[in-house]
This record gives sequence, structure tokens and C-alpha cells, in this order.
Amino acid sequence: MNHFTLATADSVATLTFDNPPINLMTAAAHLELADILDDIAADDNVHVLVLRSANPEWFIAHFDVAAILGMPTEAGDPPTELTRYHQMCEQLRIMPKATIAVIDGRVGGGGNEIAMSCDMRFASPAAVFNQPEVALGIIPGGSGTVRLPRLVGRARALETILGCEDIDTDTAERWGLINRVVPVDHLDDHVNRLAKRIAAFPPHAVAAAKASVTSAESAITEHLLAESHAFSRTLGEPRARAAMEGFLANGGQTPKGERRLGDLAGELSG
Repeated sequence: MNHFTLATADSVATLTFDNPPINLMTAAAHLELADILDDIAADDNVHVLVLRSANPEWFIAHFDVAAILGMPTEAGDPPTELTRYHQMCEQLRIMPKATIAVIDGRVGGGGNEIAMSCDMRFASPAAVFNQPEVALGIIPGGSGTVRLPRLVGRARALETILGCEDIDTDTAERWGLINRVVPVDHLDDHVNRLAKRIAAFPPHAVAAAKASVTSAESAITEHLLAESHAFSRTLGEPRARAAMEGFLANGGQTPKGERRLGDLAGELSG
């Protein structure tokens, strides 16, 4: 099944995610996205990538919890290679072209990690952000513990990761999680104008400027490897499995449950 559609015009590639009903990031979808991003990174005809959703209610809900339950829990030596998910997120950060996320609706967990990996994020007032993993007995293992504190600072990152509460767009903008909030009827125009503007500049200068900024973000790979190890260890805890099964049993990954993700996460401890 194809979860993404790709359209390119004026050196801007627009990649649209569509996985009804809640735009869940499944194992198959993430592998598809990873392959597409590798192709875009190598395409000299693309200067800017815009990542968006076909569903105005969800950008990306989060990664499939049922799939997480089936992941290995081996907690031996720390890994020496990045997971494919980390490689995918890193491709958004390091590819020699600008990457922009357009967020209209909810984004959580692994979806928020994908958004944070982009160079820029613009959101409508309807957007809601959440990292629910700790309530499920695990940690944000798709780069959230590495990227979030770099964007919003340590204290706000811990409030988001440990509290598992919904973050509204005004707060997200004030904290620096997103570039800015744009009224929904102007969101596409704003992003398209910026993307076309960047795409029209000499691509070597765009790539060099991005590389220079990126080089200041030290030790990313080392920290991602540590995150992978910590994720596998938490996943092996009995309470993690019970919490994730409770999440699914109480409406997680259904539209009704996902619309109240922050509240649902809080109820798992009851």
C-alpha cells in the first residue's frame, strides 16, 4: 500500500501522507517514507521538501503501538548503528535541501519526532502536539529525547515528555517547537511562498548554509544511539507492555481516543 504521494514543481517536492483514519505511522509507512526521503536527498532537481498530511485532523498521530509491542527488547550492548527510523529522521535534518513540515491537526509521538527533524515547522491554530510514550512505559525512541530539548530547552522538554499532556500551538510557538502559527486559510500560501523562495536561490548556497548550521548540532548520532538503547530497555519492562495494552484497549489508535490523547495518557496510571 502506498501511504505517500509526491508532487514536484518549481524544484519544490511536496510529500503528502495519507493513512486513514488517523494517519498512524506504521512500520510499512515508515519504511516507505525512509526510501522516499533517500531518493529526494539524491535528486538534484529538488531544492526544498514540504511534508504535509492529507487529513486536516491529523498530521501524524504517532507510531503504531501494536507494532511497538512486537519489537525486540534485547538490552545487551548499546547499538553501534542507527535504526532505520533514526536514519529516516536524520535524513530530514541533514539532506542538502530545506525540509518543511506543515502541521494542521494533531501530531504525536513518532509523528512529532518526524516533524522536529524537519528544518522548519509551520502549524495552523488547530494543531496539537504530544509525546505520550512515558505513559505507555517507554520513552520517545524515535529521536524525541534528542531533538525536543534542542528546540525548547531541557525543562520544557521534560514537561512535555514526562507530563504526556497536549501542547497547543500558542505554547508550541512560544517555546520554539514550531516556527510560527499561521491561520489555516493562509497556511498553504505561507509555506508555498517560502518554499518557492528558497528553491529559487542557488542550491549550493542553500546546501552549504544548512550544512553549516547543522554542524553546530554536535553529538546527535551518539545521543540517538543512547536513546535506542534506553528505548529497548524500557520496552522490556512488564509495566510497559501492560500500559501499551491498556492504551489500545481504552481507545488508543481510534479517532475517539486519539482526539483526547493527553487525557488518555493520564488515565493509564489510574
